[in-house]
Amino acid sequence: MQLVLSFSTLLASLLVALSLANDAAARPLKRNAGMVTLPMKRISQARNDVHPQLLLQQHINRGAKRLARMAGRAGPTDLEMRDKLHKRMYLLPGSRKPEKRFNRQGMKPISAAVTNNAKVETLASSTDGGQGISLSGLLSALGLTGAGSQDAAKQRQKGNGAAGTATASAAGASASNSTSGGISQVDINDAANGGLTPANNPTANNSIGLQIEANDVGYIATVQMGTPPADFKLLMDSGSADLWVGGENCQSESGGGCGNHTFLGNTSSSSFVDSGQPFEVTYGSGDVKGTIINDNLNVAGLNLQNHTFGVATQESVDFSADTTTFDGLMGLAQSTLSEQKVLTPVESLAKAGSISSAITSFKLGRVADNNNDGEVTFGGLDETKFDKTTLTTIDNVSQTGFWEGAMNAVSVNGKDLGLKGRTAILDTGTTLIIAPQADADAVHAAIPGSKPDGQGGYTIPCTTTASVALNFGNTNFAIDPRDLLFSAVDPNNPTGDCVSGISAGQVGGANEWLCGDVFLKNAYFSTDVNNNKISLAKLV
Repeated sequence: MQLVLSFSTLLASLLVALSLANDAAARPLKRNAGMVTLPMKRISQARNDVHPQLLLQQHINRGAKRLARMAGRAGPTDLEMRDKLHKRMYLLPGSRKPEKRFNRQGMKPISAAVTNNAKVETLASSTDGGQGISLSGLLSALGLTGAGSQDAAKQRQKGNGAAGTATASAAGASASNSTSGGISQVDINDAANGGLTPANNPTANNSIGLQIEANDVGYIATVQMGTPPADFKLLMDSGSADLWVGGENCQSESGGGCGNHTFLGNTSSSSFVDSGQPFEVTYGSGDVKGTIINDNLNVAGLNLQNHTFGVATQESVDFSADTTTFDGLMGLAQSTLSEQKVLTPVESLAKAGSISSAITSFKLGRVADNNNDGEVTFGGLDETKFDKTTLTTIDNVSQTGFWEGAMNAVSVNGKDLGLKGRTAILDTGTTLIIAPQADADAVHAAIPGSKPDGQGGYTIPCTTTASVALNFGNTNFAIDPRDLLFSAVDPNNPTGDCVSGISAGQVGGANEWLCGDVFLKNAYFSTDVNNNKISLAKLV
């Protein structure tokens, strides 16, 4: 009996120690009352479930839908998006095009490429970037097998947030901004395997780091909601303005509950009050419906009592799937864009005097750096992240609440492409850069070895050293060549062709771009609601 009690005591002590260690790593670093910085968790989700070409088209479809919503115009139909996916399937090995661009070791060529069109059409039914197109399912339908696919699908956590350095995915991999060896093996592995890269300990006042999904796809932060407070993982999105989490009675559009997530309601929170007023938000990758509620919110140690936001009673599969590892979304555009017609958390914090101004600042990490120092800051800027002499502040030209700035020029390797009078929506919720067709063509025409794929995408050499720069406020912000490499065409050939991180899409206006994380990883990005300004600075 004494031995049993001793073992139980030891086990309990170990669990408590682990709990405290994890909690300490996740707590915001709070140094003053004027500014708050939240760490954002990387979304943990394996990415070998979608073929690189199909994943690219999903990102393009998602961006096109977001742009349509931003511009207030009708977006592409499901039929149009599905047709683009079908056409992109012809780029797969052994399909109707002769080029075997994606043949991998351990996978047979597609001899009877689309002998069962019904299966392929079923697999293509998810058109805009959700969880619906399974690579393993597609390979099965096409008579393919992939060695180690089950192992590759397993989520894995890398690095140590408390120690402050994320480790490389591949043994012997090291961080380098050179593309002489082609696309980083870390990027290839993380694109296939997903996983959660923790952030370093934050450096700013009241800081929490941003964690990264797979190869820099998404960024999330953990906040507390309800009474007693519970942790919720929220996707940080500068391209929308609504805060919501799943409700306790949430149902998926596909049937059943809303997955293995944390939910909010009157059962879990004694301070939860449901107004019964409906809301609905549509994103590029799905939609949610629910009711507006009031409950307590804690953002990096700052309390918002009786805050107004939404709980979803219905979610599309993109949000309800078990593989979706965030519980909700925090929109950080201006509240004039809110479908719920309420203040964003940063605006509420400023109104309550918890932070000095409604400023949100982003430093997005890059998994290939093997040093994730990403973070989101409320109430100010983290001056340790950027060169103060390069800080550029420009007007927000959006009339609807997005963060959109005048883009004065675009250059490749120092050569101005003559693309004057453009504007760019800066959106942390989008992965790619999406430009009007003519502009995307002009950019890639200046990159040696680039080729269009006929579907709005392009390939570029994985060894490209091309320097693409966007000019805001008469300051050039160069994109790291590594960020131009969305994925390898053939993961077994990292020095071959890569899918470009810049694509062509149906944009709201002939001169309007959508700049997602491919660009935003290369600048410190800050928004100021009170002054309706955008600030960008070069990173250090």
